[in-house]
Amino acid sequence: MAKNVIVVSGATGSVGREVVSQLLDARASVRALVRDPDSADLPAAVDVARADLSDAASLTGALADAQNVFLVWPFTSPQAATEIAPAVVETIARAAQRIVYLSAEAAERKLDSFWATLERLVERSAAEWTFLRPTGFAKNTLMWADQIRTTGIVRWPYAAAARSLIDERDVAAVAARALTEDRHRSATYVLSGPATLTQTEQVQAIGEAIGRPLHFEEISPQDVRPALAEALGDESFADSALQTLAGFVEQPERTTSVAEEVTGRPAHTFIEWAHHHSADFL
Repeated sequence: MAKNVIVVSGATGSVGREVVSQLLDARASVRALVRDPDSADLPAAVDVARADLSDAASLTGALADAQNVFLVWPFTSPQAATEIAPAVVETIARAAQRIVYLSAEAAERKLDSFWATLERLVERSAAEWTFLRPTGFAKNTLMWADQIRTTGIVRWPYAAAARSLIDERDVAAVAARALTEDRHRSATYVLSGPATLTQTEQVQAIGEAIGRPLHFEEISPQDVRPALAEALGDESFADSALQTLAGFVEQPERTTSVAEEVTGRPAHTFIEWAHHHSADFL
Protein backbone atom coordinates (compact mmCIF):
# COMPACT_ATOMS: atom_id res chain seq x y z
CA MET A 1 0.00 0.00 0.00
CA ALA A 2 1.31 3.45 -0.90
CA LYS A 3 2.52 5.63 1.96
CA ASN A 4 0.48 8.74 1.27
CA VAL A 5 -0.96 9.84 4.61
CA ILE A 6 0.15 13.11 6.17
CA VAL A 7 0.12 12.79 9.95
CA VAL A 8 -0.43 15.86 12.11
CA SER A 9 0.47 15.90 15.79
CA GLY A 10 -0.90 18.69 17.97
CA ALA A 11 -3.93 18.60 15.71
CA THR A 12 -6.28 20.14 18.28
CA GLY A 13 -3.98 23.11 18.94
CA SER A 14 -4.22 26.47 17.22
CA VAL A 15 -1.51 25.76 14.63
CA GLY A 16 -2.34 22.06 14.25
CA ARG A 17 -5.99 22.74 13.46
CA GLU A 18 -4.97 25.22 10.80
CA VAL A 19 -2.51 22.70 9.32
CA VAL A 20 -5.26 20.08 9.15
CA SER A 21 -7.64 22.55 7.50
CA GLN A 22 -5.14 23.69 4.90
CA LEU A 23 -4.07 20.15 4.08
CA LEU A 24 -7.70 19.20 3.52
CA ASP A 25 -8.04 22.20 1.20
CA ALA A 26 -5.08 20.79 -0.72
CA ARG A 27 -6.92 17.43 -0.95
CA ALA A 28 -4.32 15.60 1.12
CA SER A 29 -5.07 12.47 3.11
CA VAL A 30 -4.80 13.59 6.74
CA ARG A 31 -4.50 11.68 10.00
CA ALA A 32 -4.63 13.59 13.29
CA LEU A 33 -2.85 12.31 16.39
CA VAL A 34 -4.82 13.14 19.53
CA ARG A 35 -5.00 11.91 23.09
CA ASP A 36 -8.80 11.85 23.16
CA PRO A 37 -10.52 11.22 19.81
CA ASP A 38 -13.95 11.75 21.37
CA SER A 39 -13.22 15.40 22.12
CA ALA A 40 -11.06 16.23 19.10
CA ASP A 41 -13.85 17.99 17.14
CA LEU A 42 -12.06 17.69 13.79
CA PRO A 43 -13.60 17.55 10.29
CA ALA A 44 -15.16 14.26 9.25
CA ALA A 45 -12.63 13.88 6.43
CA VAL A 46 -9.81 13.54 8.97
CA ASP A 47 -8.68 10.12 10.18
CA VAL A 48 -8.38 10.61 13.93
CA ALA A 49 -5.96 8.32 15.77
CA ARG A 50 -5.33 8.01 19.48
CA ALA A 51 -1.66 8.59 20.38
CA ASP A 52 0.43 10.22 23.07
CA LEU A 53 3.80 11.83 22.36
CA SER A 54 4.96 10.92 25.86
CA ASP A 55 4.76 7.25 24.83
CA ALA A 56 6.61 6.26 21.67
CA ALA A 57 4.92 2.84 21.60
CA SER A 58 1.51 4.48 21.21
CA LEU A 59 2.58 5.99 17.88
CA THR A 60 3.30 2.81 15.96
CA GLY A 61 -0.20 2.02 14.73
CA ALA A 62 -1.08 5.67 14.22
CA LEU A 63 1.85 6.08 11.83
CA ALA A 64 0.77 3.31 9.46
CA ASP A 65 1.08 4.43 5.81
CA ALA A 66 2.53 7.77 6.93
CA GLN A 67 4.36 9.73 4.25
CA ASN A 68 5.17 12.95 6.10
CA VAL A 69 4.62 14.05 9.70
CA PHE A 70 4.00 17.47 11.23
CA LEU A 71 5.63 17.34 14.64
CA VAL A 72 4.57 19.61 17.50
CA TRP A 73 6.49 18.78 20.67
CA PRO A 74 4.15 19.54 23.60
CA PHE A 75 6.66 19.50 26.46
CA THR A 76 8.88 22.41 27.50
CA SER A 77 11.22 20.74 29.97
CA PRO A 78 14.79 19.81 28.95
CA GLN A 79 14.26 16.48 30.71
CA ALA A 80 11.43 15.50 28.34
CA ALA A 81 13.54 16.48 25.35
CA THR A 82 16.42 14.26 26.41
CA GLU A 83 14.56 11.33 27.97
CA ILE A 84 11.35 11.00 25.95
CA ALA A 85 11.94 12.69 22.61
CA PRO A 86 14.70 10.40 21.23
CA ALA A 87 12.43 7.35 21.12
CA VAL A 88 9.51 9.40 19.77
CA VAL A 89 11.54 10.95 16.96
CA GLU A 90 13.12 7.62 16.07
CA THR A 91 9.70 5.97 15.90
CA ILE A 92 8.38 8.70 13.61
CA ALA A 93 11.50 8.65 11.45
CA ARG A 94 11.23 4.88 10.90
CA ALA A 95 7.67 5.24 9.67
CA ALA A 96 7.69 8.47 7.66
CA GLN A 97 9.76 9.97 4.88
CA ARG A 98 9.79 13.56 6.14
CA ILE A 99 9.35 15.32 9.47
CA VAL A 100 8.26 18.96 9.48
CA TYR A 101 9.05 20.16 12.98
CA LEU A 102 7.46 23.22 14.56
CA SER A 103 10.48 24.67 16.32
CA ALA A 104 11.09 28.30 17.35
CA GLU A 105 13.34 31.18 16.33
CA ALA A 106 15.04 30.79 19.71
CA ALA A 107 16.51 27.44 18.62
CA GLU A 108 19.25 29.34 16.82
CA ARG A 109 20.22 31.33 19.91
CA LYS A 110 19.56 28.81 22.68
CA LEU A 111 21.36 25.63 21.76
CA ASP A 112 20.40 23.99 25.07
CA SER A 113 16.68 24.62 24.54
CA PHE A 114 14.21 21.82 23.88
CA TRP A 115 13.63 23.27 20.41
CA ALA A 116 17.31 22.93 19.50
CA THR A 117 17.46 19.47 21.06
CA LEU A 118 14.50 18.29 18.97
CA GLU A 119 16.01 19.76 15.82
CA ARG A 120 19.21 17.79 16.38
CA LEU A 121 17.25 14.59 16.97
CA VAL A 122 15.16 15.07 13.83
CA GLU A 123 18.15 15.97 11.66
CA ARG A 124 20.00 12.88 12.86
CA SER A 125 17.09 10.45 12.45
CA ALA A 126 14.81 11.57 9.63
CA ALA A 127 15.44 10.86 5.94
CA GLU A 128 14.03 14.31 5.15
CA TRP A 129 13.19 17.24 7.38
CA THR A 130 12.05 20.86 7.44
CA PHE A 131 12.30 23.13 10.47
CA LEU A 132 9.83 25.95 11.04
CA ARG A 133 11.13 28.59 13.43
CA PRO A 134 8.38 31.12 14.14
CA THR A 135 9.04 34.23 16.18
CA GLY A 136 6.42 35.15 18.77
CA PHE A 137 2.88 33.90 18.13
CA ALA A 138 0.18 36.54 17.91
CA LYS A 139 -2.10 34.12 19.76
CA ASN A 140 0.00 34.51 22.89
CA THR A 141 -1.61 37.91 23.42
CA LEU A 142 -4.78 35.98 24.31
CA MET A 143 -3.25 35.75 27.79
CA TRP A 144 -4.36 39.37 28.18
CA ALA A 145 -7.99 38.59 27.34
CA ASP A 146 -9.28 38.48 30.93
CA GLN A 147 -7.69 41.82 31.78
CA ILE A 148 -9.06 43.38 28.60
CA ARG A 149 -12.58 42.12 29.28
CA THR A 150 -12.67 43.16 32.93
CA THR A 151 -10.67 46.40 33.16
CA GLY A 152 -9.52 47.49 29.70
CA ILE A 153 -6.01 47.75 31.14
CA VAL A 154 -3.25 45.26 30.37
CA ARG A 155 -0.79 45.10 33.26
CA TRP A 156 2.37 43.39 32.00
CA PRO A 157 6.16 43.90 31.91
CA TYR A 158 8.16 45.65 29.20
CA ALA A 159 5.79 48.00 27.41
CA ALA A 160 8.46 48.87 24.84
CA ALA A 161 9.32 45.28 23.92
CA ALA A 162 8.88 45.09 20.13
CA ARG A 163 7.81 41.80 18.60
CA SER A 164 7.16 40.56 15.05
CA LEU A 165 4.21 38.38 16.06
CA ILE A 166 3.02 35.87 13.49
CA ASP A 167 -0.51 34.67 12.78
CA GLU A 168 -0.97 30.91 13.32
CA ARG A 169 -2.60 30.74 9.88
CA ASP A 170 0.66 31.79 8.26
CA VAL A 171 2.70 29.22 10.19
CA ALA A 172 0.21 26.57 9.12
CA ALA A 173 0.32 27.71 5.50
CA VAL A 174 4.09 27.24 5.40
CA ALA A 175 3.76 23.89 7.18
CA ALA A 176 1.20 22.68 4.64
CA ARG A 177 3.56 23.58 1.80
CA ALA A 178 6.49 21.84 3.51
CA LEU A 179 4.36 18.71 3.97
CA THR A 180 3.17 18.55 0.37
CA GLU A 181 6.04 20.00 -1.72
CA ASP A 182 9.55 18.57 -2.18
CA ARG A 183 11.30 21.94 -2.53
CA HIS A 184 11.38 22.46 1.24
CA ARG A 185 13.60 19.49 2.11
CA SER A 186 16.46 20.35 4.51
CA ALA A 187 15.15 23.91 4.85
CA THR A 188 15.09 25.95 8.05
CA TYR A 189 12.53 28.74 7.85
CA VAL A 190 12.41 31.64 10.29
CA LEU A 191 8.82 32.87 10.14
CA SER A 192 7.57 36.22 11.40
CA GLY A 193 4.82 38.72 10.98
CA PRO A 194 5.43 41.56 8.52
CA ALA A 195 6.32 44.22 11.12
CA THR A 196 7.31 44.75 14.74
CA LEU A 197 4.95 46.29 17.28
CA THR A 198 5.69 47.20 20.87
CA GLN A 199 3.45 45.60 23.46
CA THR A 200 1.75 48.96 23.94
CA GLU A 201 1.01 49.05 20.20
CA GLN A 202 -0.27 45.47 20.31
CA VAL A 203 -2.79 46.41 23.01
CA GLN A 204 -3.85 49.46 21.00
CA ALA A 205 -4.38 47.27 17.94
CA ILE A 206 -6.57 44.87 19.92
CA GLY A 207 -8.56 47.86 21.14
CA GLU A 208 -9.06 49.00 17.56
CA ALA A 209 -10.23 45.52 16.59
CA ILE A 210 -12.82 45.33 19.38
CA GLY A 211 -13.87 48.98 19.14
CA ARG A 212 -12.83 49.93 22.66
CA PRO A 213 -9.85 51.98 23.90
CA LEU A 214 -7.36 49.88 25.87
CA HIS A 215 -4.30 50.84 27.88
CA PHE A 216 -0.99 49.21 28.76
CA GLU A 217 0.33 49.60 32.30
CA GLU A 218 3.90 48.41 32.80
CA ILE A 219 4.62 46.34 35.91
CA SER A 220 7.59 44.41 37.27
CA PRO A 221 8.39 41.03 35.69
CA GLN A 222 8.39 39.53 39.18
CA ASP A 223 4.72 40.47 39.51
CA VAL A 224 3.75 38.13 36.67
CA ARG A 225 6.37 35.41 37.07
CA PRO A 226 4.25 33.05 39.26
CA ALA A 227 1.22 33.20 36.97
CA LEU A 228 3.39 32.84 33.87
CA ALA A 229 5.23 29.85 35.33
CA GLU A 230 1.88 28.21 36.11
CA ALA A 231 0.56 28.90 32.61
CA LEU A 232 3.72 27.56 30.93
CA GLY A 233 4.10 24.67 33.34
CA ASP A 234 7.79 25.34 33.96
CA GLU A 235 9.52 28.01 36.07
CA SER A 236 12.71 28.01 34.01
CA PHE A 237 10.70 28.39 30.81
CA ALA A 238 8.87 31.37 32.34
CA ASP A 239 12.19 32.96 33.34
CA SER A 240 13.53 32.44 29.83
CA ALA A 241 10.40 34.00 28.30
CA LEU A 242 10.70 37.09 30.50
CA GLN A 243 14.41 37.41 29.73
CA THR A 244 13.68 37.19 26.02
CA LEU A 245 10.96 39.83 26.32
CA ALA A 246 13.35 42.16 28.14
CA GLY A 247 15.81 41.83 25.26
CA PHE A 248 13.23 43.04 22.76
CA VAL A 249 13.17 46.46 24.46
CA GLU A 250 16.63 47.31 23.13
CA GLN A 251 16.74 44.91 20.17
CA PRO A 252 13.36 44.34 18.46
CA GLU A 253 12.47 40.83 17.33
CA ARG A 254 13.62 40.09 13.80
CA THR A 255 11.29 40.14 10.80
CA THR A 256 11.49 37.99 7.70
CA SER A 257 9.58 37.68 4.44
CA VAL A 258 9.83 33.88 4.38
CA ALA A 259 6.10 33.23 4.86
CA GLU A 260 5.30 35.28 1.77
CA GLU A 261 8.15 33.72 -0.22
CA VAL A 262 6.93 30.19 0.54
CA THR A 263 3.19 30.73 0.18
CA GLY A 264 3.08 33.49 -2.43
CA ARG A 265 0.95 35.82 -0.30
CA PRO A 266 1.81 38.38 2.39
CA ALA A 267 1.73 37.31 6.01
CA HIS A 268 -1.20 38.62 8.03
CA THR A 269 -0.58 41.79 10.03
CA PHE A 270 -1.19 41.83 13.76
CA ILE A 271 -4.27 44.03 13.35
CA GLU A 272 -5.68 41.47 10.90
CA TRP A 273 -5.05 38.77 13.46
CA ALA A 274 -6.73 40.89 16.15
CA HIS A 275 -9.84 41.39 14.01
CA HIS A 276 -9.95 37.65 13.29
CA HIS A 277 -9.85 36.94 17.05
CA SER A 278 -11.86 39.93 18.29
CA ALA A 279 -14.54 37.71 19.85
CA ASP A 280 -11.91 36.16 22.11
CA PHE A 281 -11.34 39.53 23.79
CA LEU A 282 -15.01 40.45 24.30
